[in-house]
Amino acid sequence: MSTHARPLADRLAAASDAQLERMLRERAVRADVGWSDFFDAAEALLEPASIERALARLTLVQARALRDAGPDDTVDIGDAGIGLLDADGRVLPPVRAVIEAQADIPDSGDARPAPASDTDSARAAERAFATVGGLAELLLAARTAPLALVATGALSATEKRRLLDEGDLDALRDLAELARLARRVDRELRLTSDAEEWLDASFADRWTLVASRFRDALPSGIREAAASAWPHIHPWDAQWPARAGHLRDLAWRLGLLAGGDSAWTVPAWGAPLHGNEPFDSSALQSLLPSEVDRIFLQNDLSAIAPGPLQPVLDNRLRAMTEHDPAQASSYRFTTESVSRALVEGDTAEGILSFLREISLTGVPQPLEYLVGQTATRHGLVRVRPDADGGTSVTSADAHLLEAMEIDRNLRPLGLIREGDRLVTRVGAEAVAWALTDARYPATLVDGSGRSVAAGRARIAGPDSRDDDAYTALIARLRSHQGPDADAAWLDRELEAAVRAKAVVLVEVAMPDGSRRELTLEAAGLGGGRLRGRDRAADVERTLPVRSIVSVRMLQS
Repeated sequence: MSTHARPLADRLAAASDAQLERMLRERAVRADVGWSDFFDAAEALLEPASIERALARLTLVQARALRDAGPDDTVDIGDAGIGLLDADGRVLPPVRAVIEAQADIPDSGDARPAPASDTDSARAAERAFATVGGLAELLLAARTAPLALVATGALSATEKRRLLDEGDLDALRDLAELARLARRVDRELRLTSDAEEWLDASFADRWTLVASRFRDALPSGIREAAASAWPHIHPWDAQWPARAGHLRDLAWRLGLLAGGDSAWTVPAWGAPLHGNEPFDSSALQSLLPSEVDRIFLQNDLSAIAPGPLQPVLDNRLRAMTEHDPAQASSYRFTTESVSRALVEGDTAEGILSFLREISLTGVPQPLEYLVGQTATRHGLVRVRPDADGGTSVTSADAHLLEAMEIDRNLRPLGLIREGDRLVTRVGAEAVAWALTDARYPATLVDGSGRSVAAGRARIAGPDSRDDDAYTALIARLRSHQGPDADAAWLDRELEAAVRAKAVVLVEVAMPDGSRRELTLEAAGLGGGRLRGRDRAADVERTLPVRSIVSVRMLQS
């Protein structure tokens, strides 16, 4: 047993539950680890691999403090010292041994963030606008259907081909996750409950939320340093320089940084990246075109916005049109797009009323006719959930049922004829969308036959990281903390000495109240007694464990 485990066990016992949880997460300790008490924890945390994981999280300032501290020097590095320092703030010897094997700490200089020029600020504003727009496109695509991911977490090649116009998709995916607008679930990227509100927000609110959550997700140490120094912030983490470069790229895409290479600068609106004050997008907005709330509807069934359309209007318009992200201000109405809006619960009157409110040119007759005719056909195919969890499909048009029954594109649904209907074990909403995508006039109805909206978005549940994952472990460690801790530690030391056949210096409390030290070759432990050969008297002694005050291992 390590002679340094006891000081660490005392430090762990004195820490709060919140401090212990942070330390356990940083050390990548499994929540189901079989530790019984703080002594078990201390021994495990003093393993070199565990110490290296803790050192990798230290900032440049903290690493220098540990590197420069002498054996008797005390160090204050906050909660990062839990597991690395004893209760008095001295570096634990096993930690010092690992530190001495670490690479030298580079001198990153004392560079501070410099303000960006007007030209660089204008370019940063354009990047921020494009990035937020691309992020919205990604989330809208994920709302239609979760995006497939490969084992590494990157978007699949299929999704990248489908979203080819969105630039660096993996960077946008990372921003979506850092901003907690999307989450990985079973190799899918799904929206979170925050995403719907974000999609309807203005550009200013969209950017502010993403920038704020991006800053909050940054590792410690970054806020105080210029971007050129980011790769040196965590000097004992071999993976950090690559990660720092990636985070710097994301900040650049969000317009929080300008310039590049060794001349990184900060626009006025990016200053809070290096502090705690809230982000203010007013200077950023002043460099961008204003959002509009009106469109031109044309006889060719297209719609043109004379500028960036307000997101809440853009989202509603997209729900009833085909939209090419490469032509952000252009929309086209089709039978299929109007059918999708109807499946999602919209009505012909609702669509036309919305278009009248935002159109500068009224609603052209061809568009009004398209919406009316599509609504008339909508409902010819009715999709209803069955009591057993399956789905039945009915239609007043027998030819439509026959077409669906033999349609090769619908084979994955497993539609089977039962009298005047088709049945499948697939859920009703999925069936309604599959039929709509295959251009059948399908509508979803409830048990009483009333039309209901078919929700297509699959929202990610709560974060898979359980905030209470370590509760049981910490409670177990605490349960062995108290007056009996000294006795438990003594038992451990004696057991370790016997296993190692070690020579130990034992302090024994005598019946008269005095204390005596004996040097023994530990031979056995049982029945509450320690057996060993007294080297000085060359005799076998048996000592009651309850009389032993302390034990110190001298050699193996």
